[in-house]
Amino acid sequence: MSGASRDAPTPRPRPEARRVRVGAPAKINLTLRVAARGEDGYHRLSTVFHAVSLGDRMRLTDRPGRISVVTRGEHARHVADDETNLAVRAARAVRDRFGGPRMGAHLEIEKDIPVAGGMAGGSADCAAALVGAVRLWGLDVGDAELFELAAELGSDVPFALLGGTALGAGRGERLEPLECAGTLHWALAVARRGLSTPTVYHRFDERVAAGTSTPMDAGRGRPGELIGALARGDAATVAGLLVNDLQPAALDLYPGLAATLELGRAAGALAGIVSGSGPTCAFLCADGDAARAVAAVLGPSPEVTAVRTATGAAPGALGPAVGGDPR
Repeated sequence: MSGASRDAPTPRPRPEARRVRVGAPAKINLTLRVAARGEDGYHRLSTVFHAVSLGDRMRLTDRPGRISVVTRGEHARHVADDETNLAVRAARAVRDRFGGPRMGAHLEIEKDIPVAGGMAGGSADCAAALVGAVRLWGLDVGDAELFELAAELGSDVPFALLGGTALGAGRGERLEPLECAGTLHWALAVARRGLSTPTVYHRFDERVAAGTSTPMDAGRGRPGELIGALARGDAATVAGLLVNDLQPAALDLYPGLAATLELGRAAGALAGIVSGSGPTCAFLCADGDAARAVAAVLGPSPEVTAVRTATGAAPGALGPAVGGDPR
């Protein structure tokens, strides 16, 4: 018919960008033995890593030709959303080694792990970006290749990939998975300010030079008693074996942590320890109720800005994806 208008064509829906979700855990060092600084400037370690349910979450969306990041959450203000971000460096490393120059991604990080808290939050984000980039871009990369790249990016990154509980050697990058029966329950006290890992190691070196800290000797063997207690799920014995050679240095730099440790122990924790280079204090508890009770006592402390409860062992970034959007 003349003058009749034709229906406008139905617009085609825009294809959804590919995206994946990945999570990575915080870590606690159940033992951290530190050797004197070597000629290469590094300290050899013997440590038992333990991944906990507190973690960061990352969503990666395909964005050809560009890699960018935005960080959200309670601790986001302490993280730079630029090329210095470890997650950006990790995604770029995957692209450069295994992919092509047109590959790109936008990374969105939900930051729950304290920054500069001794729980390897930056390494967790780095591990999540490694795994996420490989999955997002559909790359054929084996675990061994990914662990090799992780070790180049940071000493704690391989464990963030692995998760669980593991014995770490070298600078912490050489890992041996350990059995951890049952569940360990933790109360975590986040301090009001952070501690720089290099600064804590420098203070450790000063203490070694002054004779007030004893470095790990070359002949130190495996922590067999702790490994056995973990395999039995014996939390009380594990508690008595927690040790951190960096703790005295951290307490020198942040004396208020001593009161936090004492408060948590008095509240009923089986044991308390500074996590890694600090200043987060981790308290091993008999069960979930005890962990919540300890956290309730720690919360009002003037030296504590936040408290969390967590369980372990938790999977690493190579474990099951957190959610997952359809491709």
